[in-house]
Amino acid sequence: MTAGVASPNAVKAVRRIADLPFLAEQAYGDAVAWRFKQDGRWHRRSFAEVAELVLDLASGFVHAGLSTGDRVCVLAKTRWEWVAVELAVLAAGGIVVPIYPSSTPEEIAWVVSDSGAVVVVAEDEAQCAKIDAVRGELPELRTVFTIDPAGDRPAVAQLQDTGRTAPLAAELDSRRAAIRPDDPSLIIYTSGTTGPPKGCVLTNANWVALCRVAEETRIDAMLGTTYLFLPLAHVFAQIVMFGTMYRGGELAYFGGDMKAIVPELAEVQPTYLPSVPRIFEKIYTVVTASADPAQLSQAVTLGLEVRRRRAAGEPVPPAMAAAFEQADALFANVRAVFGGRLQQALSGAAPISPEVLRFFHAAGVPVLEGYGMTESTAVGTINTLDRFKLGSVGATGIAGLEMSLGEDGELLMRGPHVFAGYWRNPEATAETIQDGWLHTGDLGEIDADGFVTITGRKKDIIITAGGKNIAPANVENALRQSRWISHAVLFGDRKPYCVALITLDADEIVPWAASRGLPADIESLVAHPDVRTLVQGVVDEANSHFASVSQVKKFVLLARDLSQEEGELTPTLKVKRTVVHRLHAGLYEDLYA
Repeated sequence: MTAGVASPNAVKAVRRIADLPFLAEQAYGDAVAWRFKQDGRWHRRSFAEVAELVLDLASGFVHAGLSTGDRVCVLAKTRWEWVAVELAVLAAGGIVVPIYPSSTPEEIAWVVSDSGAVVVVAEDEAQCAKIDAVRGELPELRTVFTIDPAGDRPAVAQLQDTGRTAPLAAELDSRRAAIRPDDPSLIIYTSGTTGPPKGCVLTNANWVALCRVAEETRIDAMLGTTYLFLPLAHVFAQIVMFGTMYRGGELAYFGGDMKAIVPELAEVQPTYLPSVPRIFEKIYTVVTASADPAQLSQAVTLGLEVRRRRAAGEPVPPAMAAAFEQADALFANVRAVFGGRLQQALSGAAPISPEVLRFFHAAGVPVLEGYGMTESTAVGTINTLDRFKLGSVGATGIAGLEMSLGEDGELLMRGPHVFAGYWRNPEATAETIQDGWLHTGDLGEIDADGFVTITGRKKDIIITAGGKNIAPANVENALRQSRWISHAVLFGDRKPYCVALITLDADEIVPWAASRGLPADIESLVAHPDVRTLVQGVVDEANSHFASVSQVKKFVLLARDLSQEEGELTPTLKVKRTVVHRLHAGLYEDLYA
């Protein structure tokens, strides 16, 4: 491998994802591949340095006894070492099995045992302790390596040192050459909103196809700097990582503290930001908190029209341009929050309010939605800068990926992005893939222009006592637009009307309460009549947008937010409805009493 010698088309020859770091080195040489924070400052690694690191680590894994097809679990926060281990395992012919760092010992035991993993790479002593607690249930597990030093436990750094002193380039080349397109590369376990997680087998061909989608959809913001804080145990982060490497962009890993994301955005100044909706919603709440609602609405309408005209090459009348200059003072603050260079953001993994999208588009920060699932290697549809429709999750037919509607309105997908099936679970695979079509479980609509709108989840649909079908996500999304509300969960199956469980956003409601001399703790606030009146106003506003059958007739305020610790949220902050309904069944019954 020769650093600095670039052949731009080399990466397009990728046939197996295990070759990607080495082809990226040939394509991009000394260009910056990774940026990461360490000891308070940002460090950079070139594509050539990444390829060398991967070679050393892969050689170390082989010396440690890793065989072709062995499963290796990675249990850590998003960081560059996570990806280095992943690329090295793939280069050695292994299969990567991600685990969320928030997982409990029992959840870890399930993934390690079900996948038959022989190695776990854990972040630190705390994660190792979780494995120690269930080690007796894992007879196939041979070794646990750590990323951070953890006593006398074997470390990833030792693997790297071994591989550096005794490289096995020829052996690794031979192993990669034997990999077939349909061979598994990753087994990603679903976050399990219902039942135990299932392992989705994603092949080399799946990832290669999605790298090409990243190029064909012309998301050129990826050619600059992408800021990644999403958990690498989730498929969304994985396609961002692979796609950025394929395109030759710089990937900046967050420093590990979720509370530092906004300050780090200012430091990194990304051009591309993949995110879950909650980040955009929180920023929207903060920057619009003191704005007059009527003036804000006018500014958004004006901003959208001016940007539409400019994109279409149409003239902007002087009066409109002058008014826009005044409105742009607020919008400039928004752009500054993202570092000032953001060209595009992608929101995925959960629905986001169209109102929030409109605001960011008007502000010159285009946040576009995409849709996919683990079973479709993260992609199904996507909005792009040159073809988008706010409120939709993108258009069908991108890069040859097919989408159709079943008789009941279920979205079906077919193409090279569809996974190989569930690991060691042929029954579940047969239920999900029928006649070559992936049955997503999501309900949707496809308009005349091919744009897709998600209307609900088949398993989430509420059927009232009167036989009416209600998609809860629409109402919940309207409620969550409020700065005061963190989560809202609709309930009403086989009931005469709908009720809601609502949690307060402590960052917003506590300062509001303090300014009025009210108690500072959430437990007291949820029972205070002023807070009840405030939230009732939010509910009334949301109800005004829906038919009577979908409206929230009563609500209860929970004295805490929903949490992963209580099992109510997945690691990507999706609500586990069955868990919420079970844990708070008594509150629902009180509402119907």
